Formats: sequence, C-alpha cells, structure tokens
Amino acid sequence: MKTINIKIGLLTVVISTLFGCNDDFLERYPLDELSNETFWKTENDLAVYNNSIYDLTKDDRNSTILFGHATKFPSVSNGYQYVDCFTDNMAPANARGRLNRYKDVRAGIHIPEGSQNYGYRGWDLLRAINVGLDNMATSPVEQEIKDKYIAEARMFRAWFYYDKVSKFGDNQWVDHEVKTNEDEILYGSRDPREFVMGKVLEDINFAVDNLPTSWGDGAAPGRLDHWDALALKSRLCLFEGTWRKYHGGGDANMWLQEAAKASKDLIDNGGYSLFTANNPLMDYNTSHRQLKDLSGNPEIIHWVKYEVGVRTNNVVRYYLYYTGGMTKDAIDDYLCDDGLPVSLSDRDIQNTQIEDVFVNRDPRLRQTVLHPEDRDVYEYDQGSQITFPRLIGMSGFEEGSTTGYHVIKFYNATDHALGYNNSETPAIVFRLGEIYLNYAEAMAELGTITQADLDLTINRLRDRVNMPHLTLNPPMDPKYAADGVSSLIVEIRRERRIELFSEGFRYDDLRRWKQGKKLEKKSYGMLWDDAAIARFPGANVQTEIINGKPYIDVYKGTPWANPVFDESKHYLWPIPLSALGQNPELGQNPGWE
Repeated sequence: MKTINIKIGLLTVVISTLFGCNDDFLERYPLDELSNETFWKTENDLAVYNNSIYDLTKDDRNSTILFGHATKFPSVSNGYQYVDCFTDNMAPANARGRLNRYKDVRAGIHIPEGSQNYGYRGWDLLRAINVGLDNMATSPVEQEIKDKYIAEARMFRAWFYYDKVSKFGDNQWVDHEVKTNEDEILYGSRDPREFVMGKVLEDINFAVDNLPTSWGDGAAPGRLDHWDALALKSRLCLFEGTWRKYHGGGDANMWLQEAAKASKDLIDNGGYSLFTANNPLMDYNTSHRQLKDLSGNPEIIHWVKYEVGVRTNNVVRYYLYYTGGMTKDAIDDYLCDDGLPVSLSDRDIQNTQIEDVFVNRDPRLRQTVLHPEDRDVYEYDQGSQITFPRLIGMSGFEEGSTTGYHVIKFYNATDHALGYNNSETPAIVFRLGEIYLNYAEAMAELGTITQADLDLTINRLRDRVNMPHLTLNPPMDPKYAADGVSSLIVEIRRERRIELFSEGFRYDDLRRWKQGKKLEKKSYGMLWDDAAIARFPGANVQTEIINGKPYIDVYKGTPWANPVFDESKHYLWPIPLSALGQNPELGQNPGWE
C-alpha cells in the first residue's frame, strides 16, 4: 500500500529553470546553480523532476490523475467522492451553487462555456510530463535506471489522455514539449480517438513493463509502481473496450482482453486481499472509514495521504452537509438478502418508514446509508442531540438531506472533530474491489466468463458481507430487461453500482455502456406520507406520486426538475468556447455546435 505525500525538493528552482530555454551556444552555466543543461545527470535528478509532476496532480479541480480531495475549501465540490453527483446515485443540495455543475450535467443543461472541473483543463500538467520525457531521453543515466522514471512519466501521460478522451473523444496527441513556433500543433486539429488511445496503450504498457514492483522506499512510500500501472490499465482498457463495443469502434475485444489480462495479473500476483475483520455487518464500511493512514488495509493498491501541517481537506464536513444523499433509485437497486432483486424476491419488503428499506437487504446498504438507529454507532454529527434523517428545512443541521438517505460510507467522527479545513481523510485511488469488478465485467463482455471467474471476484465481495453468490445465469430483473444485455451483465453492472457507490465510477460507467438515458430519471427520495410529515416537522420538501405513494421529488420547481439526456451529444462534453477561440481548428463535439 502506498501514499502520495512526496516532499518536493528544489521544486521552484527546477521548474523555473527547466521550463526556459536558451539557444546561445556561448552561454556559460554557473557551477553553483541548477540549469537545464546541468540537470538530468543523476537518478536523483530524474526522481526530483517527477516529484514535481506529482505535485501538479494535487489540483483535483484540473486533473483526475491520483484523484483525491481538493485541498481545504475547494473540497466542498471537487474530489472523487462527489463525481456520483453527476448521476442517478446522488442528489446534491439544490441550494448550493458550488454543486451546480453536477446538477447541470445531470439535467443536460450544461453549456460549452460553463465551468469544467476535471474537464478541458490542466494542460500544464501534460507539458510538464513531456518536458521531463524529452530530457530523460537524452540523460546519461543508465538506461535501466532512467526507464523507471520514463515509465512513471508515461503512466502520468496515459492517465491524462485517458481522462481527456473519456470526456471529449478526439484529442490532440502531443508527446513532446511544444515550442512557440509549432503552429501545426498550436493551431492544429484534434487527432482521432482511436489513434490517441492507441498511444495511451503504448504508454501504459511501457509503464507496466518498466515500473518496479516496489521502489524500496520503506516507511516513506509514494511513487507509482508496477501494480498501480496494472490497475490503471485494467480501468482504462475496460472503459475503452466497452465504449467501442456499445458506441462503435474497432478492436473492442482486444481492449477487453487487455483489461482482463491486467486485472488477472494484479489479482494473482499483486499480493492484495479484501479488507475483512470477519464482521459482515461492518467490514465494508470500515474499509472506507479509516482515518489518515491506509497502509494497514490489504485491499488498497494506492491512496493519497492528507496530514495536518502538510496537506489537508474538509471533505468530511462538506460531504456530510452538501451532497444531499442517495437517491431512491439507487436504494431500490440493492438486492434482497436472498440475492434477488426486490422485484423478484419473496422477502417481506415493506415501505412505511425509512427503517424498512434496510430490512432483508444487502448489508452494504446499511453500511452506506445512515439507519436512524446507527447515529451513535458512527457518532454521526454529534454536535447536538438531534435525530436523523434531517431533511431540508429542519433545524439543527447545516443543510439537511435532500432525499432522507444520508451517506455514511466515508464519515469519520474523529476527522470531523479536527475542525474546518483541517481534515485528514485519505483518498483511495485504486483498490482490489474495483479490479475484481473490472475482471468480471471484461470476461462477461468477452463471453468467456466462468463460474470460477465469478467466485474469484464478485463472490469474494459478496462473501465479505455474507450475501449469496452470483451464478452464471441469474434471473433477469424486469427493471433492466430492456437494456439489451444478458442478465449476468445486468448483475455485474449492479454490483459495480453497489460496491463502488460514490467512488467516482457511475458516470463513466453509464456513458461507456451507452446507458445515458438512465440520467433522465428524476431524483426521488424517501416516502413522504402523513407519518413522515408528522415525524419530520419543519421539513421543506416537494413530492410526486409514484405507484400510488408520495415520494420526495428533490428538484421539483427548479431548473433541474426534468433531466434531459440527448443521445446525439451528451455522451461527450463540449469543448469550451474559450479553447475554440484560441484555436478554432479543434472543432466542437457533435451536437454542441
């Protein structure tokens, strides 16, 4: 397990000198100062330079490389735990403008010149990567040694372009430091998606082949290694393979095979295992609620460290108050404890009060959403004696839940008590649970999956919470019968939604599966009948009748009330008008012209 808490030695000097150039062959370089010409001579030089790239990735508003929590105040709306707010999983507070970007995208009302967190930005990071690669190529350092640092930088570049292609499709592929006279690049057009992703595959394969399995940094880990490269390859190849399968494109099976191969290698040889303390009613939650140090969690492949006095966030407090809560649609997707969907199970599933939704259900539900009786278990917002759930308008809670389903998955009372902008909540970058799901899905999409594959992956996740095993021919849930995929793929997709809830995957999953129409579903919350009105005085909610019963309609009467997903345009984000103004040859994405 590794952290990112790398101290950037000589960063200011290195960046200021290396990003400059001077062609005067008579230039004399002071012996007591760093310069581009005197740098790059030792392994330490290469390590220090790559450290500067790690530092650039810390701006989580610009990049999803080593995606964590934005530092301090920006963690109100930027970080991997928020990305599900783009989807049918969560309903962020409708009074918080800081979260409007998520609601606008969810509703299909984002525009080409809107804010684009994690979007068409962060190009300075790509430039820094390419500057490093250009100079490392000519470094006199022994090839085997410098290949490790070249591999590290190429992994960063693969990650950068994978993210950009996933959101914008075609992109300009740039693999060197661009000079001011390179008009063919500065004012050039975008390269086709398939070309760019071919280059991404070359980069990530080089990283897999040349990064060490361990950097030997003992008590001070942090660098990306071979196992991280396999994890990234697993993720990006699954994305690209399924995108091409469902949206059209060549070599879909090759990408799926590469995803499966990388996943299996990591599962078999990485030495990682699922976190468990043999407590099915708490283990899933405990694995996500650890504070500060994840080095003892055998499931974590890579994580980002936050530490008072070094780098902190405020994600516990902001996430608690502003993300609104899980939606009814997500609640309904949790299986019953017999392993069947609610629509097919013979379990007694009542819905007269909030406590009912947890009865006879997958234990991960109660470990993700706050049961009213569990406030003391989690010491949830212990500053007063109020009861939960707390809806919008009720006193004693800063914002209130929009749905009634408070997310408890990441809440840590100790971290909350550290105070404003002083939290040390760590961020998980790669964990084994994701790799299990990637492998199972890739094999299912290839049509070669076996029961042994399911037992190796998804059924291990289910064993952790004592849920029945998934088999090769599960019954089809009527809710998904029209999706055009097998019942097995339906259940693998469901497992991703449940296991990876609010870890930043749902939006990309729906887009790559070409299931964007699911984003047209309205955001509903808990049952809101007369008993609820009496139980939660002061709540200010709107309702809609569903199957004869009133449920909270989160965005009724707002611009986000009736989401639209345009199949001709919304799978990709628009190129910002500011970028087109600088270079019209980039061209706008289809439907956004």
